Amino acid sequence: MIKRALFLILTATALGMISCGGKTVSRVETDMVTDLSGRWNDTDSRLVAEEMVKDSLNRPWVDNFMKKRGTEPTVIVGTVVNRSHEHINVQTFVKDLQRELTNSGRVSFVAGKGEREEIREERLEQAQNSSDETAKGPGQEIGADYMMIGTINTILDEADGTKAVFYQVDLEMVDMANNKKVWLGQKKIKKLIEKSRIKF
Repeated sequence: MIKRALFLILTATALGMISCGGKTVSRVETDMVTDLSGRWNDTDSRLVAEEMVKDSLNRPWVDNFMKKRGTEPTVIVGTVVNRSHEHINVQTFVKDLQRELTNSGRVSFVAGKGEREEIREERLEQAQNSSDETAKGPGQEIGADYMMIGTINTILDEADGTKAVFYQVDLEMVDMANNKKVWLGQKKIKKLIEKSRIKF
């Protein structure tokens, strides 16, 4: 009887230790805000891209171009430089910008540098291996009228276990013909991260 009771106690203790050190994984909606560390995350990338592209496309440069040319402007996203203190996957942010621009219906969007190189290689393959009726020849690409470029900067302030992180995203729309900046956009985010003082 004593042995059985001891066995049950040890089993319950072991199970309790396992459950305390376990991990729980839950699937959540991709647009749900999950700000766990206070660092730049997917929510920041998506919301900044949405807000800044909306602001850009509601400015006069789009309508001015359409009045002058009779068609929507063609845009490309260039380099967004990460000058922050964090490692930020800038390509995710660039893709968010590309998606918002393309889906807006206000501009045409052309492939970026890396994508163009792959497409040009495919054209060479077609020139050698595809029929004349289906092969896509060189010299038919559409040049961009404007390029969006920008930077991500941070200011970090920390004391007594509390940290304030200030993000500033600056984007510019530049006329490819004459280097004129037709739009300047800025988005600021401030996060306060406080460490728990409770000790066990």
